[in-house]
Amino acid sequence: MPTMDADSSNTLRFRLTAATTNDHRNGFDHCHCSGEGRKIASAAEMKARKSRLKGWLETASFMKWRSEDVVGVVKYHPIPCFFAMSLLFFMGVEYTLRMVPSTSPPFDLGFVATSWLNQALSSRPDLNTLFAALNTVFVGMQTTYILWVFLIEGRARPGLAALFMFTCRGILGYTTQLPLPEEFLGSGADFPVGNVSFFLFYSGHVASSVIASIDMRRMQRKELAWMFDFLNVLQVVRLLGTRGHYTIDLAVGIGAGVLFDSLAGKYEESRKVYVASAPSNGIYST
Repeated sequence: MPTMDADSSNTLRFRLTAATTNDHRNGFDHCHCSGEGRKIASAAEMKARKSRLKGWLETASFMKWRSEDVVGVVKYHPIPCFFAMSLLFFMGVEYTLRMVPSTSPPFDLGFVATSWLNQALSSRPDLNTLFAALNTVFVGMQTTYILWVFLIEGRARPGLAALFMFTCRGILGYTTQLPLPEEFLGSGADFPVGNVSFFLFYSGHVASSVIASIDMRRMQRKELAWMFDFLNVLQVVRLLGTRGHYTIDLAVGIGAGVLFDSLAGKYEESRKVYVASAPSNGIYST
């Protein structure tokens, strides 16, 4: 087997070292170039993002606002400004409010305001029964009007609104069953007659009265509408005084009346529901 002399061995070792050094240098140059490329690409992307953001800001609506516009909003749109201030106020109230413990009864500002009426009715059961009977008469007036409009005048909108409203009330009332207030004053003369159970959320008494009142105004029966509104206010005070509903039940009842009247109108427009003048024709939809 042939052997290498010392000079040949040193020459070979030198060449291997040089080759290894060149490989490391090339790898370093490649990595250095790759790093520079990434930096350039990242800078270009950042520049593109800043350009897009600048374009959005230049076309944004609020960038075109002037001091005169702000003054005009306050001057000509005071109601939205009031609600904007109310939003900030109630955010502060909500985040600093001491919550009612689970062992305590619910706090209701309407109950506080009508505590005098609750005490008066609890000490006078006969007066409580009288007010309950009068309230039942008012419920009968609401029902009579809605049925009259449908059966006699041939207009389905109030009836549809009442159907939508009571169906939704049943679903929500069963889904979340609120506890009966501690100072509740029941009466056998109240609707539904007989001291039966009922859903607290939300008030069907108030909602159906609102539905009837809205229809009266739509038909230019303004005097009748004002009378219903006045009786509805008395009904709200009485329900708070007897603890028959929480304040939130009554407030949502008002909103429900407005909402479902609107939905009934949209339903009529979409399906073109009408009651023909001839009784033999009945109800048609197209």
